[in-house]
Amino acid sequence: MQVLMFGWELPPFNSGGLGVACFGLARALAKKLDLTFVLPHRVGITSPSFKVLFADLAGLDPLITPYSSHSSDLLSQVYQYSLAAQKLAKQLHFDIIHVHDWLTIPAGLAAKAASGKPLVIHVHATEFDRAGGSSINPTVYSIEKSGFDQADLVITISDYVKNTLVSRYGVPENKIKVVHNGIDASDYLETSGPVSFIQSIKARGGKVVLYVGRITLQKGIDYLLSAAKIVLGRFPDAFFVITGSGDMEGQIIQQAAALGISDHVLFPGFLRGAQLNQMFASADLFVMPSVSEPFGLVSLESVVSGTPVLISKQSGVSEVLRHALKVDFWDTAEMANQILAVLNYPSLPAILRHESSREVAHLTWSNAAEKCFDIYHSLV
Repeated sequence: MQVLMFGWELPPFNSGGLGVACFGLARALAKKLDLTFVLPHRVGITSPSFKVLFADLAGLDPLITPYSSHSSDLLSQVYQYSLAAQKLAKQLHFDIIHVHDWLTIPAGLAAKAASGKPLVIHVHATEFDRAGGSSINPTVYSIEKSGFDQADLVITISDYVKNTLVSRYGVPENKIKVVHNGIDASDYLETSGPVSFIQSIKARGGKVVLYVGRITLQKGIDYLLSAAKIVLGRFPDAFFVITGSGDMEGQIIQQAAALGISDHVLFPGFLRGAQLNQMFASADLFVMPSVSEPFGLVSLESVVSGTPVLISKQSGVSEVLRHALKVDFWDTAEMANQILAVLNYPSLPAILRHESSREVAHLTWSNAAEKCFDIYHSLV
């Protein structure tokens, strides 16, 4: 079987978890079938386990990310990508088209029209998730709705996303298959060595609470800071490390200052690879306070790095990760209580660490690929 897959990014040229998930799934699928992965721009990706082609969108900025804005520049790239997809679909032989998120839906529809082959749309997030409860972009919603209507089958990364597709987009339940994300622990073994400022915190008896991800409305970091204010009133040796970047970074820094906790909130910026692995491993607790989180792959990354997690109940990963602390994102008092429990009682994080590590061992990309493989066979 031959699969033509369209994505927007792959590591190390990725701005978030979408590229990580695409790579993990594609690598696992390539062990079962012939997979060609198409990217919009030519980047220096070498020696992948699957064939990579580039649409080479001339004259357009490859650094514009789907998270920075839904600008006309980004939309221009999306539609030019679809023209390239149409040409590729006429040149290549394949049995299935598989695309990831709204950025590649027009490309998938163009390839389907050119080839007549079945189209699978893999939904990692919807516009309602990205908007974090605020006004959605009607153009993006229209692209998503059109794609879901015309796809032969839609894959969602959680029941949380599936329910959104049914209630907000009118997608029939029998057209949706849930394939939860996975993780390969071996990808996170490389670390960069001790982080100096964390060493300094630990040397004087401090504890580190970590957030990793985009600093946007969707991610609920403002709620985490409100909880941090409560925590620091009862555990003054706690430090909150906000790792990542995004359009709310300035606002979050200002909020920390307004709450009077700036000296206990650190912003190391966007990290990847060995540095990020080391950050996960160095923390006492990882918190994912998302307002709307289709899955939350960073939680699994924390677990395989040996750090317990506190996750939002409004997340897909909460469906598969039982041995984690869970809280409603808006309940900052309870979020603070659970953070304090981990910081004050060593037996709690020890149990969470042990049990969640055993659990994550079964959440692999290989299992996710097997489900996708069965879906392909049902369509061919």
